[in-house]
Amino acid sequence: MARIRPSGGYRDLRSFQIATIIYDTTYWFCERFLDSRSRMSDQMVQAARSGRQNIAEGSRAAATSSQTELRLVNVARSSLEELLLDYEDFLRQRHLRKWGPDDREALAVRRVGQQHPENPSDQVELSDEQRYALYAKWLDHEDSAIRANAMLCLINQANYLLDKQINALEAQFIEDGGYSEQLAAARLAERNRKKEDHPPDPIPPCPKCGKAMVLRTAQKGKSAGKQFWGCSGYPDCKGLVDI
Repeated sequence: MARIRPSGGYRDLRSFQIATIIYDTTYWFCERFLDSRSRMSDQMVQAARSGRQNIAEGSRAAATSSQTELRLVNVARSSLEELLLDYEDFLRQRHLRKWGPDDREALAVRRVGQQHPENPSDQVELSDEQRYALYAKWLDHEDSAIRANAMLCLINQANYLLDKQINALEAQFIEDGGYSEQLAAARLAERNRKKEDHPPDPIPPCPKCGKAMVLRTAQKGKSAGKQFWGCSGYPDCKGLVDI
C-alpha cells in the first residue's frame, strides 16, 4: 500500500540546497573572521545549522504530521532570520558597507539563483560542491564585507523560498486536512472497497411459504448464539435456513 502522505525528498528542495550553502559558508566565515570562543560565532553556526536541519526534519515529518512539518519549516525560517540579523550586525558594528538591493554585486548574486528553477523536475542535477562553486567568488573572497553581503543575499533567497513553502503547506492543510483526517478518509475508502468486493449474501425466500426471511439469533438450545434465516411469517410459518 502506498503511503498516505509523501515524505522526504528534501535534498531536491531549492530551500534546502541554499540552506546547505548558508550553513557551510557560515561555519567557514566564523572560523575565519570571528573568535571561535565567542558567543556570536557559536550562535551563528547554530542558527545556520538549525535552518538546514529543520527543513530536512520537517520534510521527513510530513509522513505522519502536517502540523509538525509546518512547525519545523517555520523554525527553519526563524533561524535563518536570526542569522540574517547576525550578518547585518557584523557589517554595522565594523562600519562596513551593506549592499543595497539594486547594487551591482547584489544583483549578480541574485542572478545566480534566478538561473536555477525552483521546480526539482526542471533543475540540472548538481552536487553540493557544484552549487557552492556558483557563488564561490563571493563566498571565498578575502574581504569579509563581500562574504557577509553575499550571505545576506542568499539568506533572503532562502527565506523567500521558505515563505512560499509555508504558504503552500498551509493551503494544503486547509484543503486536505492533516494526517489523521487523511488516515480516516483512507480507512473509510478501504471499508467501502471491501463492501463492494464482498457484498452481503442475498436474503433467501422461505422454503415453506416463499416469504422473505429475516436474520435471527437462536436464544437457547445447542445452537444458542448462532444466527439463522427465519421466516418473516413466524409463528404462522416456521420455515428456516441455516447460515
